Amino acid sequence: MSFARFQKRQKKGEFFPAFNFISVTDDCNLNCQGCWVMGKEKNSRLKPEQVDRIIDDTKKMGSYFFGILGGEPLLYKPLPQIFKKHSDCYFQLFTNGTLITPEVAETLRQCANVTPLISFEGDEQVADVRRGGKDVFQSANTGIDNCVKAGLITGVAISVCKSNLEMAMSPQFIQALIDKGVAYLWYYIYRPVGHQPNYELALSSDEIRQLRQHMVDARMKYSIAIIDTYWDADGKGMCPAAEGLSHHINASGYVEPCPIIQFATDHVDEKSLDRLYAESGFLGDFRTQIQQKTKGCVVMEDPRWLAEFVQKHNAKNTSGRKGELERLQLATEANSHGSCEVIPEKSRIYRFAKKRAFFGLGAYG
Repeated sequence: MSFARFQKRQKKGEFFPAFNFISVTDDCNLNCQGCWVMGKEKNSRLKPEQVDRIIDDTKKMGSYFFGILGGEPLLYKPLPQIFKKHSDCYFQLFTNGTLITPEVAETLRQCANVTPLISFEGDEQVADVRRGGKDVFQSANTGIDNCVKAGLITGVAISVCKSNLEMAMSPQFIQALIDKGVAYLWYYIYRPVGHQPNYELALSSDEIRQLRQHMVDARMKYSIAIIDTYWDADGKGMCPAAEGLSHHINASGYVEPCPIIQFATDHVDEKSLDRLYAESGFLGDFRTQIQQKTKGCVVMEDPRWLAEFVQKHNAKNTSGRKGELERLQLATEANSHGSCEVIPEKSRIYRFAKKRAFFGLGAYG
């Protein structure tokens, strides 16, 4: 398994992330609050041969799980061919769901190695505001239905913020997903980034604690897998990028610590991924120094420290927006999971699974 091989490399003093997350395109049909992709001067797309090489390089290191992001990845036309070509891999498709017609769902079913993870950001009133679109709630619901009817293992993700916290923790919301046949529900915390960060949506420390307690309790209560990103198997906060579990390759081919830290010194066209990860001083120092600094999200807790760090490494602004460094220097600090009290897991199965089996489903930083 990918995670077991990752652990063996760690014991040998070698490094290659357990999972790679790939943004295949910046193109999107929505304009979400807090999106790290919008506002670019020019959108980028990876070439199919670049995606193939990334996957091939990763497979050589014994990792066969990938997160596919955007923008909206379903706007990337070569995607089904990539899935079919790499039939020995498994892909988690991060999508807003609005483009999943019955035909698209059937195409994904035929690939037989894709789980769609559909963003579900609020009810009829909240969703359109959060996602910058029209009838987004209904469109996402239709996408979920089409995936389930096609027989796909379908997940729902919700970026929890002040405007959807109550809904995210409500029994009605969770039961509605169960009734639809959704297999897993993935909670993550809203991160105020991008050209429209909307800091007022960020959760307070008490709200983060409420969310964490809810997830721990929900795992024991509902017949749906409840997955989180920011806590380890023992309930302690963590940064997946700092742990080395995952790094992010953006649509321009730059390798970033995670999707919201949009600075890099390394590009996939420069060398093979095993050499890139072994030789990158920027990524290596990030993993070491963040471990000593916080178990939370440094972008939220100390953006000015991060600005100093990328300057020391002369890292390139890979956001596609001018003034990203200045934005970090002036950013408002926000609460993250790093300050949350330790709330131990109650589910033995989840503890075991997160520690040994499906860490990829919780490694997206």
